[in-house]
Amino acid sequence: MPRYGKSPWIDRYPTSRVPVYPRQRGAAQTSVVIVGGGLTGCATAYAFAAAGVDVILFEAGRIGHGSTGSAIGWIAGEPGAAFMDVEKTLGRKLARDTFRAWRRAALDFRALLRRIDIKCALQPAGAATVAVTPDEIARLTRDLKARRDAGLNAAALNARVIRSEFGLDAGAASRDKDGAAFDPYRACLGLAAAARDRGARLFEHTAVRRITFGRRNVDIFTAHGQIRAARVVIATGVPTPLHQSLARHFWFRTAYLALTSPIPAKIRHLVGTRASIVRDTAAPPHTVRWVQDERLLIAGADTLSGPPRTRDKTIVQRTGQLMYELSTLYPDVSGIQPAYGWDAAYGRTNDGLPFIGPHRNHPHHLFAFGDSSTSATGAYLASRILLRHHLGELEPADEHFAFTRYER
Repeated sequence: MPRYGKSPWIDRYPTSRVPVYPRQRGAAQTSVVIVGGGLTGCATAYAFAAAGVDVILFEAGRIGHGSTGSAIGWIAGEPGAAFMDVEKTLGRKLARDTFRAWRRAALDFRALLRRIDIKCALQPAGAATVAVTPDEIARLTRDLKARRDAGLNAAALNARVIRSEFGLDAGAASRDKDGAAFDPYRACLGLAAAARDRGARLFEHTAVRRITFGRRNVDIFTAHGQIRAARVVIATGVPTPLHQSLARHFWFRTAYLALTSPIPAKIRHLVGTRASIVRDTAAPPHTVRWVQDERLLIAGADTLSGPPRTRDKTIVQRTGQLMYELSTLYPDVSGIQPAYGWDAAYGRTNDGLPFIGPHRNHPHHLFAFGDSSTSATGAYLASRILLRHHLGELEPADEHFAFTRYER
């Protein structure tokens, strides 16, 4: 029977090996408080601690059990947004800089996970964005031309390569050579442990109830304590009630994911190479990757987030929908049953790029909100931009992810 509402990354991780972090109690002081213990929060805690910054991290539940534990597990070399859409909103130069920053972050993230030896099943995975219908092919062709005109690499694939490498009948595709597949939950736990080893203090089951700020400091209040810091980093993915005024910048959406049962060996070779990730250009798009070389994971069926009372029913319905849509992409897997079906909430900005950095209405705050790219690259990118903000060492491309980017 399928396990609905459970992420396989978390469900299949040995309970005896899950680290336990204490609840926060009492008063303390630190340089930086991070709110949110997902991949973004833990990567940021590691980046700050490795730079010698005294940091405390608060997670309201368990480390990695939010959107990180529900993610597809993909490091992508480019944002999920089409280049020509970002160019239309921000202009060619800013769009080019953001895409280059994203690619560099993907390469650096892969290198970091290897360097600190995090065991998260990391493996290179060439990715392709494929177009099937005439309208999709025309749009992808225009996007590739826009990238080339901006001076970016834009590798196009023909139908023969798409069939041999990705097992799909598609008219056109663009290639991303910088991708990787990994287990996002294990990566999050590894980054949390690495941050702790560097001196970061991590607390679970510690929800932040209130944040106040003065001229020099910010005070963070939990159920059992108060922390005074020079800065607070909000890495919750979307605005919570603590910063409800910022919710107007986002559409709150939910993606759905399904992991198949093991696929028989005689069928696996018909579904493309194992080290491949496919994203189509449907609306909403699907992303498909292999897990353990014998199961397919598909994400998609995105919709505006509904009321909590309908969540369980919706997950069951969307899992069935995704399995059907997977069979339309790969008819040979028709009849394979799902082993897991679950959801992942996120916030989407107007241009599809995240907001990373300060906001003028919230002194001593830094935010990382609105990464709707499906991949985990934005988590690492945010950790580096946030650190540079704190140290006052910004790079030119960092401002392209600011809340003020539409004001130029």
